[in-house]
Amino acid sequence: MGHVQFVQSASRFDQFPPSGMPQVAIAGRSNSGKSSFINSLARQKVAKVSGTPGKTRLLNIFDVEKKFWLVDMPGYGYAARSHSERNDWEKMIEEYLVNSEQLRGIILLMDVRRKWSDEESMILDFCNAMDLGLVVGLTKADKLSRSKWKAEVLKREKELGVPVFACSSLKKWGMSDIIGHVFRNWLK
Repeated sequence: MGHVQFVQSASRFDQFPPSGMPQVAIAGRSNSGKSSFINSLARQKVAKVSGTPGKTRLLNIFDVEKKFWLVDMPGYGYAARSHSERNDWEKMIEEYLVNSEQLRGIILLMDVRRKWSDEESMILDFCNAMDLGLVVGLTKADKLSRSKWKAEVLKREKELGVPVFACSSLKKWGMSDIIGHVFRNWLK
């Protein structure tokens, strides 16, 4: 991938800098590897990676090749935050997803070894209701044999009816397949 640059963080959608850039949100559990995915795309550290799940608390905007913004949203499923803080995150994310006229779709990242959850179903249902694109990236695929992660990709594509790709930030593969899908299908 080419040039990926951090633009800014925002706690509210109205804090986004003015731009007509198309946007792609990146969603996933707190430990799904969103920051590692972004850094692998950039081929350098532009997103903070933490050993502690739940570090991302803001909407973090990254410019991808001056062609679109990748908006990293706080991860879900991490219970070590207060109930009010989680509610604030949910409101911030919902406000962004509902109000961004430039939003083209969501990249949903999840550990290939995890089961599909209610949170992932909510994202799928939201994308269907809002007519947004959705692509699923199965991260940490290097933890499974090639035949096992390929089987997971096929199974989930059949179940979900959306494109599914395996990727590994550690081994540096699969991210370009996901971004290629974004370019071909959402940014024409």
